[in-house]
Amino acid sequence: MARIWEKFLDERDGRVYSGAGLGKSYGLGKRPALIIVDVQYGFTGDKSEEIEKSIEKYPTSCGSVSWEAIPQIKRVLDKAREVEIPVIFTIIKGDKDSNNDRVAIKGQLFSHPELLEGAKGTKVVEELQPLKGEVILSKKKPSAFFGTPLVTQLTKYNVDSVIVTGCTTSGCVRATVVDAFSYNYKVIVPEESVFDRGITTHAMNLFDMQQKYADVISTDEVIEELEKLKVRKKIK
Repeated sequence: MARIWEKFLDERDGRVYSGAGLGKSYGLGKRPALIIVDVQYGFTGDKSEEIEKSIEKYPTSCGSVSWEAIPQIKRVLDKAREVEIPVIFTIIKGDKDSNNDRVAIKGQLFSHPELLEGAKGTKVVEELQPLKGEVILSKKKPSAFFGTPLVTQLTKYNVDSVIVTGCTTSGCVRATVVDAFSYNYKVIVPEESVFDRGITTHAMNLFDMQQKYADVISTDEVIEELEKLKVRKKIK
């Protein structure tokens, strides 16, 4: 399978990374959880449209690529629910009584009226609407772990690995992946189920996560692994 980052690499990159022994795979653990990072209207826009148009309403929007990824995330979410693994959503929202300096990103972007608490921009998109019992964590920094009870939730279910989906690949997804790795979870990133506003940043951050912190595999492969988990549960 051709990888999205290959066109950005030269021969030397390939030699250096393979020669160093980077890019090893760990696979999915026995007790995974699904984390859906910030798939809210503020990052997707209200509908599929070019990013230049979408940011007129939501300055943090990633535009049409969001709506290419959402059906892929939905596939993973549906399978996660089917095999009954924990599902955790994160959102970011600005506080109405704060200047929101450095909420998620440099500056005060989350003081924008469409990104304040209660605004549509802070809501999980309808296509991925959380079910009763699924956790929604509000965060103020890129990582889903920072300043949230995420570890407590994962510990509750004896989770040993996490599947990280959502946005942005170079920001909150990457930060969550690095922290998950730092907590010694196995980390899986379904390639088509994450997205970013920048093509190059998306591709190269996937490459870097694959080399150092996570298994970046196709969404189809993730679903296959979850199906195997379902079969193992039945055998037991």
